[in-house]
Amino acid sequence: MFSSLIESARQSPFKGPFSRVECEATSANNQLVPGRTIAAASAAAGDSCEFGSTKYFMLCGIGGIISCGSTHTLLTPLDLVKCRLQVDQAKYKNLFNGFKVTLAEDGSRGLAKGWAPTAFGYSAQGLFKFGLYEYFKVYYSNVIGEENAFLYRTSLYLAASASAEFFADIALAPFEAAKVKIQTTAGFANTLREAAPKMYAEEGVTAFYKGLVPLWMRQIPYTMMKFACFERTVELLYKHVVPKPRADCSKGEQLVVTFAAGYIAGVFCAIVSHPADVVVSKLNQSKGASAFTVAKNLGFFGMWNGLVPRIIMIGTLTALQWFIYDGVKVGLGIPRPPPPEMPASLKAKLAAGGQ
Repeated sequence: MFSSLIESARQSPFKGPFSRVECEATSANNQLVPGRTIAAASAAAGDSCEFGSTKYFMLCGIGGIISCGSTHTLLTPLDLVKCRLQVDQAKYKNLFNGFKVTLAEDGSRGLAKGWAPTAFGYSAQGLFKFGLYEYFKVYYSNVIGEENAFLYRTSLYLAASASAEFFADIALAPFEAAKVKIQTTAGFANTLREAAPKMYAEEGVTAFYKGLVPLWMRQIPYTMMKFACFERTVELLYKHVVPKPRADCSKGEQLVVTFAAGYIAGVFCAIVSHPADVVVSKLNQSKGASAFTVAKNLGFFGMWNGLVPRIIMIGTLTALQWFIYDGVKVGLGIPRPPPPEMPASLKAKLAAGGQ
């Protein structure tokens, strides 16, 4: 019995998850299509789909639903206190005081206020954020070509993530508006089912999308930093910190690197997007206000309220999201390309130029 299990483990397609798969030769001329080499993360037999296929993007979207929906919902208590710090600094003086006041006024159940719009909203956002990021990354790579995709990969990550987040925020905005209203407006509503009709009755559809522009201002820079910083940090960690090639690392070791890179990216994400986050919280609390008016009233220093809890929250959140997303990719057999390598054609050009 044990010998058969050992043999099965040896034959598992996941034993060496970072091999390189190339297109098969065509029957007509027995040559590869020029420029068509596909970097896949595991042996073809271990993948549940082809890299860059519609199924691949859909499965990546499912990974985004699981990673974003679960992590944001898990951190609802911290998010609630963070939002209250942003909109009422006099009452909620700091992170610990915010938890103390919330527990005293609402009890332990009060810390879960806004969990439903958080779960639904960030699951929808995760679907578009990760699914479309993978799509745009492949699409833009094909547009600019293999060599440029390597040379300008940071710009590629920034463009792909910004494009994905634009659509992701349209899905998130109504739920984010309801969440902030529940968490920061005392007595307004306790549940999504209670909040949504009241918001519509008071302000119509505008109530759900008045925060979309500041949400873009918050989330697009955040996501650009989240993906570009993560991708480059992973690359640097394997190059300068991890003592062996990624292909030789176990799945556990790879996930540790993923978590570390995610946390580093998360700290930068929190700092870059924090002022817009404060504006979103204050805007959805106030009826009839505009983003410009809110920002003007807050002032420069006011837009940094709640930064420390947000760094803790976003750092943890981003690290967990990448950890879960990468874990889902392993579980569903989704191709996981290794860090980018210089194309052979570009190496040849550089070698020729140096002669």
